Amino acid sequence: MGMFSQMLRFLATLQLLPALEAGEETLVGGQAVLEGVMMRSPHAWAIAVRKPDGEMASHSEPLERLSEKRPWMGWPGIRGVITLGQAMTLGFRALRYSANVALNEVQSGQPEKQKIQLSGWVAAVNIAISVGFFIFMYKFLPLVAATEIKRLAPALGAPVAFNLIDGVIRILLFLLFIWGISLWADIRRVYQYHGAEHKTVFAYESGEPLSVQAAQKYSTFHPRCGTSFLMTVMIISIGIYTLVPVTSFAARFAIRILLLPFIVAGSYEIIRFAAKARSKALRTGKTQSPAEWLFRALTQPGLWLQRITTQPPSDDQVECAIVALNQAMELERARGGELVIA
Repeated sequence: MGMFSQMLRFLATLQLLPALEAGEETLVGGQAVLEGVMMRSPHAWAIAVRKPDGEMASHSEPLERLSEKRPWMGWPGIRGVITLGQAMTLGFRALRYSANVALNEVQSGQPEKQKIQLSGWVAAVNIAISVGFFIFMYKFLPLVAATEIKRLAPALGAPVAFNLIDGVIRILLFLLFIWGISLWADIRRVYQYHGAEHKTVFAYESGEPLSVQAAQKYSTFHPRCGTSFLMTVMIISIGIYTLVPVTSFAARFAIRILLLPFIVAGSYEIIRFAAKARSKALRTGKTQSPAEWLFRALTQPGLWLQRITTQPPSDDQVECAIVALNQAMELERARGGELVIA
């Protein structure tokens, strides 16, 4: 039963990966995992996981920055998809590490060589389930619902109205899932570690020495969280789908799948531009600039959503985040890395 419970926690948290990740436009970023936190810098990443006995397991590795070896991967319009792909891959590796720690704790009486590991094929099955869930939940179901509403009320079949209804249903399903899964105590702990990650990043960005006491002073709501990116993708997709002149169910469904990489790329560029412009506006004191307004408009829905996806962490949870960040930064410095805006 313990192993089944851990696998279920892993699968549930896997669905939340995009919402738990920080955007790469920050100097450092991270992600909540099962009973721990992963932190990354431009050229390194580290993870710290709390065991049931209170001990901490940690791991760190160098991180290759793809755009440094292949400059075309850093081109606008491409880097968004590359960044998301690398973030999801790294996030899955971190989540898999935390699941393996938990599984080994379940089987703590076994010799080391017999301890259970989350195998490659099990991980692949979980990824396939996750992708299938995403397509069914956020592409197929909203389209089915909007099509049925159009059948009952033909006046709502115009492109703008149809895609607006489709988009609103998609967002409502996402919010329902995020809220519903938060009722599970294990996921609420993941949300607490998400809050610990945000507090630690805020403390780091402030320039003060990292400590539990210092980090706990900060908010759990960070404007460059993955939730802001997801909400931006969902909002922008409404307008993009409206511009595509297709009317059949099959064509609309295909478009929603095929255009996803382009919507992701566009959303990344918009948030990146808004974040950089906002930083410049704040440095010059022009906090009411169009860039500031754009950044607030893009990040505010994500901040509202973080009332669910982040929860106040305990001191030992913040300690995990600090250990992970310190190890990532130590490896970054050892490799001669330079902290730059991604």
